[in-house]
Amino acid sequence: MRITGLEVHVLRAPDDGRPHWVSHFIVPKANEILVRLRTDDGIEGIGLATSYTPIEAAIHAFRTGIGELIVGTDPLAPERLYQKLFALTWQRLASEQRWTKEALVRISAAVDIACWDIIGKRAGLPLWRLFGGFRSEVPCYVTCAYYRDGKTLAELRDEIQMLKAQGHTGFKAKAGGAPLAEDVERLALVREVIGNDRDLMVDVNRAWDLATAIEGARLIEPLRPRWLEEPVRWADDRRELKLLAQKTRIPLSAGESELTSYGCRALLEEQAIQILQFDCTMMDGFTEGRKLAALCELNAVQVAPHHDCFLHAHIVAGSPAGAIVESFTDPERDPLQAELFADPPRIANGVLTLTEQPGLGLTLSEAAVKKFGERIL
Repeated sequence: MRITGLEVHVLRAPDDGRPHWVSHFIVPKANEILVRLRTDDGIEGIGLATSYTPIEAAIHAFRTGIGELIVGTDPLAPERLYQKLFALTWQRLASEQRWTKEALVRISAAVDIACWDIIGKRAGLPLWRLFGGFRSEVPCYVTCAYYRDGKTLAELRDEIQMLKAQGHTGFKAKAGGAPLAEDVERLALVREVIGNDRDLMVDVNRAWDLATAIEGARLIEPLRPRWLEEPVRWADDRRELKLLAQKTRIPLSAGESELTSYGCRALLEEQAIQILQFDCTMMDGFTEGRKLAALCELNAVQVAPHHDCFLHAHIVAGSPAGAIVESFTDPERDPLQAELFADPPRIANGVLTLTEQPGLGLTLSEAAVKKFGERIL
């Protein structure tokens, strides 16, 4: 089998109105690369890459010939194609073409996911079965409580009540963008609205220094958070996580901000986290994501991937280490989850249920691709 066609769209949604802030940056509503691979026997595979930074570098790479390295290769050999694309990050060609490392990592992820979609379709099996088939239903939580200009506690209460009415059993609230006392008040409100029988997770997005993280963990421990996510600053000092772990009983999580699987491996080596949150659409695709899931299983660490629940559900469902997936069921925050697929898996009562459809089991909504997409190749 050979890849004979490559089609690429950039998916964007305008950030009109009030943006959604985490602790120190705006999260785009949509900023993704959609890759569609076509093969010589008529199978199409789709893959996505997510970026919180400007996506123009990836557009440049596609417009300056990186697709020529993809067309003609064997999609049933994803390990080989992934290594070929990832190796560009240290090769002269990338420098000559001005292909940045981050763009190459994102592109290799999207292409890898599309290859695995083809593999599943060729095999006639859903990817969650090919990845181990541990279960077909996975827990699912909703991310919420973003900072927005002028947002009051009353508005926060309305938001959480809306999401609770959707049937969610897990809620991940943002923190780190306000003084500790204010954040604790916000988190206490979320706990009050969702009740004591639902999970509360807290996501700091790397905003606290170690001293603030220790104090913050002490203050929120009575709220019984399931985990505290990316609690310390971005500086790659993973030992700060380990020091914090020694000061709190709250399980710590991290991984979404790593650029490679090697960064995630280092988190495990420090024995600082209990939950790993890699994102196959931001780094490495499923080829490396499967390796990280296995590494987590061997190190008694849970897998709770970041973003794109319909894709990551296959990784979580395939592994005994798989814990939960992240969803965004407020269309104002993430219109792609609401509209991109014509037949997404069902989310109800805190559970995402996968199907027996082969590959990713997803069909693109052409109307959504037209609405959000700009074809660049």
